[in-house]
Amino acid sequence: MIPMVKIKYMARADRDERPEFRMGGIRRRFVGELIGTYLMVMIGTSSVAAAVIAGAQMGLWQVAVVWTLGVSLAIYATANISGAHLNPAVTLAFAIFRREDFDYRLIPIYWIAQLIGSIFAGLTVLGMFGPAIARFEAESGIVRGAAGSQRSAMVFGEYFPNPAIYGTETAGAIISPLGALFVEGFGTAILALSIFALTDKRNTGLTGNLAPLLIGATVGVLISLFAPLTQGGWNPARDFGPRIVAYFAGWEGIAIPGPSEGFWIYILGPLIGAPVGAAVHHFLLKPALVRAADDQGR
Repeated sequence: MIPMVKIKYMARADRDERPEFRMGGIRRRFVGELIGTYLMVMIGTSSVAAAVIAGAQMGLWQVAVVWTLGVSLAIYATANISGAHLNPAVTLAFAIFRREDFDYRLIPIYWIAQLIGSIFAGLTVLGMFGPAIARFEAESGIVRGAAGSQRSAMVFGEYFPNPAIYGTETAGAIISPLGALFVEGFGTAILALSIFALTDKRNTGLTGNLAPLLIGATVGVLISLFAPLTQGGWNPARDFGPRIVAYFAGWEGIAIPGPSEGFWIYILGPLIGAPVGAAVHHFLLKPALVRAADDQGR
């Protein structure tokens, strides 16, 4: 028993000496996730603000394209620093299905960095668009924090159905909270499946340096398809960080807990969906890739 305990202790000690668990490695990963999430959320939510408040983006697809480029830029900027998860749901999926590349003990570091980055992004959008949002509310007869003010709060957090398309009085008729939870989970599952497939080492010959752009394109496609229903979050940090900013900026209950108390949908849905999408790759696509690689090697 004593030798076995000693071996286990030594294995744990060796594991803790891995570069990612040294202070420099933790700091590097924290900074990478914070800055990457900030870039992505700042660019994406600014495109929503420009569309909703100023009419600068003429159509949902234009907003989706900006999100595509924002996600891609953030990944290119930070992939070699932290792996560019930029999404708590993706981090959870990596901790479950990519344990050889990501240790579950890093989850709190990543989640905190992602949330702080998204809060800073929300503060940036509020600082840049604050006067324009106030003018939009005055011209539209919106009282910040009152029922219906999700038409301006949607610049920060997300609502179901999309207030810019369906207004603010049709929530139950268009989509229920359970339906919104399913949409957010389903969309995030597709995103995670895409990420795991595009970053699989067996696919690097096909994707190479295009993986960040293709992941960004996946986000853009999902937004263009499902944003009319839920605004297309797919990322708990992307929604909750700016939503916190909106709460303290005067939207209060409209921000948190939101109409139908639905803010939790944009947290729980992705956290369920990402592992599901990763599981599809791990149990179905990955074995097929291994067999294909073996066949080519014969």
